[in-house]
Amino acid sequence: DLEEALIKGRGASEVDEALRANLVRTYAKVLHFLNDEAFAICSALLGRWDVFNLKTILRGKHLGLPAGEIQQGLMPVGVLSQTDLDGLLSAPDVRGVVELAVTWGIAQSSALRSGLHAYTETGAIAELELPIDRHYAEWAGARLAHGGPNYAMGRWMLAAQVDNMNLVLVFRAARENLPPDQAARYFVTGGSDINLDRYLRLAAMSDVDEILDDLRGTRYGQVLDEAAVRYLETTSLAVFERALEDQLTRRILALNGRDPLGVGVPIAYLWAKANEVTNLRVIVKCKAIGLAMDRARR
Repeated sequence: DLEEALIKGRGASEVDEALRANLVRTYAKVLHFLNDEAFAICSALLGRWDVFNLKTILRGKHLGLPAGEIQQGLMPVGVLSQTDLDGLLSAPDVRGVVELAVTWGIAQSSALRSGLHAYTETGAIAELELPIDRHYAEWAGARLAHGGPNYAMGRWMLAAQVDNMNLVLVFRAARENLPPDQAARYFVTGGSDINLDRYLRLAAMSDVDEILDDLRGTRYGQVLDEAAVRYLETTSLAVFERALEDQLTRRILALNGRDPLGVGVPIAYLWAKANEVTNLRVIVKCKAIGLAMDRARR
């Protein structure tokens, strides 16, 4: 993939293109040799990349970024192909992205349409992101609602992702001092440890320290405590989101050693592959702009 891309040039954009091409090709290869059950489970879980890509495009259009810059952040390994994403990128603005998605009838079109009115009124991109998150949780949950240990593993992974979504929303609610009724609007159903009652209790807390105290003793307590040190340095809630995502990645990679014939093997591989390509893309980008390597490591 690198040899093919570097024919066009030897810059960061060519290397990035090669890495993305390698990721897409590898994912297609793995999905091709899965049996029907494993394919259904992996496809449902890979829908998270459609959510990621749609949010990336919507945020980019919301900020007025050029299409080329937005494209660098995409990972076209979900249901939406690179061609689909390029089409959405061609839209002039957020409304154009939504209208194009509705015209094509993509799975998330109803969610996007439902959030467009609120976005138009408030200008808050969260009004579009929340319906996408909810749609994904419902869509994937319906596809994983079958018996057997492999489907149970898929449901556990989906629930962990939803818990992470809700915990990030809790920190944002505390930062913005959202009233309880408004915080409740952002809750996503489908988690395991963070149910609505606990979410509302956490969202009503006055500051981040209080939330961290309440979560001690849970599976999220230690990793969030460690992230709190970086939060004090940066005051950015993104450190908590990153810490939760890193924890989920480590838990998923551990699935590789459980059942050598189970769906955990391809799931762990696909997650590791995406993580590896992400790290390589970060290194290339940092080298290209001369960013200090200690920041690149973080």
